[in-house]
Amino acid sequence: MNRFATQRNAKIFAWSLSIVVSFIAFYVWASGVNWKFNGLSLYIVFPIFGMLAFSVMWSHYIVSFLGKTYCKEAELGVYYKVTGYVVLLSILMHPGLLAYQRFKDGFGLPEGSLTSFVQPNLRWVVLLGTVSLLAFLAFELQRWYRDRSWWKYIVSLNDIAMIAIFYHALRLGTYLHGGWFVFVWYFYGLTLFLILANKYIPKVIKSMQKLD
Repeated sequence: MNRFATQRNAKIFAWSLSIVVSFIAFYVWASGVNWKFNGLSLYIVFPIFGMLAFSVMWSHYIVSFLGKTYCKEAELGVYYKVTGYVVLLSILMHPGLLAYQRFKDGFGLPEGSLTSFVQPNLRWVVLLGTVSLLAFLAFELQRWYRDRSWWKYIVSLNDIAMIAIFYHALRLGTYLHGGWFVFVWYFYGLTLFLILANKYIPKVIKSMQKLD
């Protein structure tokens, strides 16, 4: 297979994967509202953005891992730029819509208006989502700081945030309390864990060897 065909296939795979996982997220959400979109409150709308954000970010991990393994020369700059904007919009809309609706309903400003939306024993899971959001937003500074020596720590924070959001959704996600989508979500989590293990375990082993 020539270099052009390999790059073309990589691009097709990347775009297709992100589109498929986005469609799955939308399908699950739309089925939950019986495909009736008129008059929906923001309490019903905001979950789709969380599902969409995680799904597309997960696809980034898959595409990056497979790209580094099988097609290092693939040029996916446009793909990451476009889907990155989708992620950025989604991670802002997910808590933003909820915060706006809570404020309108008289519950004040975040973070209190958000934590009061759930049971007291789950409020820390909401805060986990907020901390993860800050990590994701910090990653958006890559265009200015990705060449700095400390940038690797921002990348690691985002990896931790992905695991945190996976758990955040399992505990609070409206569409993860039953049905087939929860198995899809576990598949996302398992593959994410394997990719991160492949990334960090060799580094840990190398660090331990230096200490010997």
